[in-house]
Amino acid sequence: MKATQLVWLRNDLRLDDNPALALAQQQGAIEVVFIATPKQWQQHDESAAKQGLKAASLQDMAQQLAEKGIALHLREADYFGDVSEQLIALCQQRELSAVWFNQETPLDERRRDLAVAEKLAEAGIATHALDTDLLVSAPVLTQQGEPFKVFTPYYRRWLQLLQDTQQPPFPAPKAQSEAMTSDFQQPEWAGEFRADLWPTAEAEVLENLHRFTEKRLKAYPERRDYPAEPATSTLSPYLAIGRIGPRRLLSSIQYHCAAQGMQWQDNDWLRELAWRDFYRQLLLHFPRLSMHKPFKPETDNVVWQQDEAGFQAWCEGKTGFPIVDAAMRQLRQTGWMHNRLRMIAASFLSKLLLIDWRHGEQFFMQHLIDGEFAANNGGWQWSASTGCDATPYFRVFNPTRQSERFDPEGKFIRRFVPELTSLEDKQIHDPPSAIRKKLGYPEPVIDYKLARQLAIDAFARLKTN
Repeated sequence: MKATQLVWLRNDLRLDDNPALALAQQQGAIEVVFIATPKQWQQHDESAAKQGLKAASLQDMAQQLAEKGIALHLREADYFGDVSEQLIALCQQRELSAVWFNQETPLDERRRDLAVAEKLAEAGIATHALDTDLLVSAPVLTQQGEPFKVFTPYYRRWLQLLQDTQQPPFPAPKAQSEAMTSDFQQPEWAGEFRADLWPTAEAEVLENLHRFTEKRLKAYPERRDYPAEPATSTLSPYLAIGRIGPRRLLSSIQYHCAAQGMQWQDNDWLRELAWRDFYRQLLLHFPRLSMHKPFKPETDNVVWQQDEAGFQAWCEGKTGFPIVDAAMRQLRQTGWMHNRLRMIAASFLSKLLLIDWRHGEQFFMQHLIDGEFAANNGGWQWSASTGCDATPYFRVFNPTRQSERFDPEGKFIRRFVPELTSLEDKQIHDPPSAIRKKLGYPEPVIDYKLARQLAIDAFARLKTN
């Protein structure tokens, strides 16, 4: 009789296209465990919303697994360093011979997994560490065997490897005994999230993926930058906790591109997913990114402003720049922010307020339901001109121009800055002072032209020192 295997879930909370579940079950019956580490998550600035989404997703998984006769164990440890003890105890208690898991890319997670494998080996338990959850999990390297530092050549090589190595999604695990009753109980660490915006049933999440690739993939390149429109996938919260697998994403893109007469290799949404892989792989090659360090070491010498009032105005959506304020209020109210707005808000903090990007990075992680260290860090460093293939330091978004271009009728602003609802389209992007006073809307916290020049000067000084 084959020995029972244990599958250790982390940020891969799904049955569909889960290599660890599928491959472990080929070796015998399986049981599943999720070990919460709330104090570690707190250290990593993980949001309450993300923890709530995890808990709700686990409840759905527990029900699905129970129907297949597969047990899901919930355990808790304070920190990553305490996880091996829980795994060993569960394996010994349940007579489980091996632990399977899908690897992750951040430094703390990799150190955890190495330590766990070592402790399991000492206890006589085998470890099966599978590839990371990327569309291209193999290292994407230059002809000289070096990691890419610029996205476009990385993307060309990545696309080549994707075509060479692609495989179909892994099947969900099969039923292995009679259905049992799920005894899942809401964990204490589960936070609040907008369940009305983010359904958690796996079937519904997969249906949302299908609906997006069927209905919106074609118009995505032209409409994705307009926050008032439902043009993006809004699947990022599920990607952040691994509710959707990479092969399922690719399969859906390929199927619907073929159905609509498009070349899947030229797809703009696929390119965005490549950026996600790019930022994750950078963590493997450059550990300093996981240590609060900029990709460009010289930018550690930028003299940032200590502007507590400016930072608070930014956090609360009271900067006096309607598009920035709408973006920040969207984040606080929904746990999510449109990608174009992330760039505008990040550029505003790091360039115009000249506040250290790490403060913004942390604030985003503490509030985003889709907070993912690699993508968040990569996005902030791109905006702050400290990162890999980042925006040039002299490129500073003008929030008013961005607003006029991407929210021309002010629809998005009206949704999240209701005090400006009555204004005409032309006025709403930068209301006159008298109107601001009447409506109780603040004056701009900075003079754009002056602030832009100060930022450029701060970065230019790096070249002369």
